[in-house]
Amino acid sequence: EIEDEERSGRPVTETTLDNIEEIRSIVNDDPHVTIAELQEHTGLSYGTVHRILSDHLELRKITARYIPKQLTDYQRNERVRICKENLSKFTEGGWRLSDVITGDESWFFHQQTGRKVSNAAWVAKDDPPPTIIRRNKFAPKTLFCIFFKSTGPLLIHRVERGQTIDRHYYIENCLQPVIEEIKKQRPSSGTHAIKLHHDNGRAHVHQDVLDYLRSEGITIVQHPPNSPDL
Repeated sequence: EIEDEERSGRPVTETTLDNIEEIRSIVNDDPHVTIAELQEHTGLSYGTVHRILSDHLELRKITARYIPKQLTDYQRNERVRICKENLSKFTEGGWRLSDVITGDESWFFHQQTGRKVSNAAWVAKDDPPPTIIRRNKFAPKTLFCIFFKSTGPLLIHRVERGQTIDRHYYIENCLQPVIEEIKKQRPSSGTHAIKLHHDNGRAHVHQDVLDYLRSEGITIVQHPPNSPDL
């Protein structure tokens, strides 16, 4: 009987929800990222990364930048409608930018590797070109959850390695500390008139999260579908 030897690391063919969300997060942070760089960041195979980008995230690359592929009429109309509605709430005086909290999760690499353009350097005729060390898939990185408003940051939370941000984690480690900080900063008004703008990630739109925010009197700012822009 022939069996494969055990190997460390995740299978290169995994197309799991966690892997899809990880690639979504990386692309949102850096729309110019290449498939090769995504392979290095995630340890996934070229085929798996390409499949996640094209089939699950519905992205295609144009002029070295990922953009949503073939948005439907509904998605385009929703973007226009939501943007107009949000803008009118500010221009008509009902909302103030100082009451808006923005939050998101993002990976931060401990060492930044420049791109070809930024790494270009003038050298003497007979000198060798400068050496560029590429970041490998095991490069140290840390996931942070960051929330801020017009007056500055409200929460900078480091996520422990291997921790999944589900609805429970998001409420207990992100939303609750943010709301506590708001109440500290605004002892008389608390969360009155406070709005939260975050994207449509799975944890963000879970009913438990919506119920919690509603119970604290927080209004959720609409976010267009298939739009990473915050």
